[in-house]
Amino acid sequence: MADYPFQYNMILQEVLVDTAPFITEDSVVFGLLMIALGFVFYTSSQTTGFWGKFYKYVPALLMCYLIPSILSSTGIIGTEWKELEDGVLVEKSSSLYQMASRYLLPAALVLMTLSIDLKAVFNLGPKALIMFLTGSVGIIIGGPIALMIFISISPESFDATGADAIWRGLSTIAGSWIGGGANQAAMLEVYGYNQELFGGVLLVDIIVANLWMAMILLGIGSSARFDKWTGADVSSIEKLKQKVNAYSQSVKREASFTDMMVILGIGFGAVAIARFTGDYLGDMMDSNPAVADNIYLSFLTSKFFWLISIATVIGIILSYTPLKKYEGAGASRIGSIFIYILVATIGVHMDLSTILENPLLILVGIVWMAIHAGLLILMAKLIKAPYFFLAVGSQANVGGAASAPVVAAEFHPSLTTVGVLLAVFGYVVGTVGAIACTILMQIVATA
Repeated sequence: MADYPFQYNMILQEVLVDTAPFITEDSVVFGLLMIALGFVFYTSSQTTGFWGKFYKYVPALLMCYLIPSILSSTGIIGTEWKELEDGVLVEKSSSLYQMASRYLLPAALVLMTLSIDLKAVFNLGPKALIMFLTGSVGIIIGGPIALMIFISISPESFDATGADAIWRGLSTIAGSWIGGGANQAAMLEVYGYNQELFGGVLLVDIIVANLWMAMILLGIGSSARFDKWTGADVSSIEKLKQKVNAYSQSVKREASFTDMMVILGIGFGAVAIARFTGDYLGDMMDSNPAVADNIYLSFLTSKFFWLISIATVIGIILSYTPLKKYEGAGASRIGSIFIYILVATIGVHMDLSTILENPLLILVGIVWMAIHAGLLILMAKLIKAPYFFLAVGSQANVGGAASAPVVAAEFHPSLTTVGVLLAVFGYVVGTVGAIACTILMQIVATA
């Protein structure tokens, strides 16, 4: 799964030479992103005319993602760059994604979980887990199949050996797409891929994962047709939505200024607890060789893993307290605002102009992802799973804790927890799955 803080600290060294975007000030970039979000939601509220027809097929969430990516691709804004200062090339970066993923995402998870009915979530049945595991299997077998195809087409492009062997580099993508940044780092360390070449593989990871997320979001507009094709029973999902909506209506009231401040206090207070505890646990695990040196447990050293996990647990605990009633004052709506800001900052990382920089490797990634998608579609048809389970199961693998809740929330805020639980599970199975995938890729590459 894409875990941006690790990935973007490892961006290519040989590129980004004096490539500062037109706007580098975060406060200005944030303003542009908010304007884009305001534009999207204003136009999506139009039920007639061009915009009414447009948003009938294109989800508003996709536009919240694409507009920032277009701004980034055209050089207006950016994520990381180098610029000259007094004759010295200085590395610089935007901190907006860091802010959104570390502050707004955990706060959103708490606020959107306040009204959750955990029992009803588990009543959704095993199909969500089946689709998640199917997505993992798709990544595990997709890598070696894609590599086999392109080795047969252009063997000279994949004949590197030793630390430069491409299967070693692709192992890091497997770690990222099943687990996350910690799993990706583990694969880089275990298989010893040449770090000077790692940027090229990382670029494939970023581009393909973001393109797939865009397609997932686009598919939301046709989810009803997909569910009809698979014959999916969506009654349990609708029942959960209705139950949460009924509760929200029963406690709904006009939010006062005090209500808004209390809601923000709940959200960011929980973030403070989760961050403080998560940093402590992450450092403790990192200092324990039995955990830090164990590739299967290395995800426990990730402070981001603990932040998201603890924030979700706090939200679930608070859903059993009187604070749950703040859903009536708009707790989940504020959480949704935070989620959309996160989506916009993720979109900035998708630079469409880089797609052709390493076409052969990117094609490997696209075929790899296509196998993942095809297996998910096949399984959805076999077990009659709704599009919701396909989308969230896939993003819990490829996108992780930063995007699985986003996709789940687009269906309904009450479903956010499903995305979080699956994404956290991805950290656990990520390294095992990545190793299995790498062994198969090594066999293919050295046969």
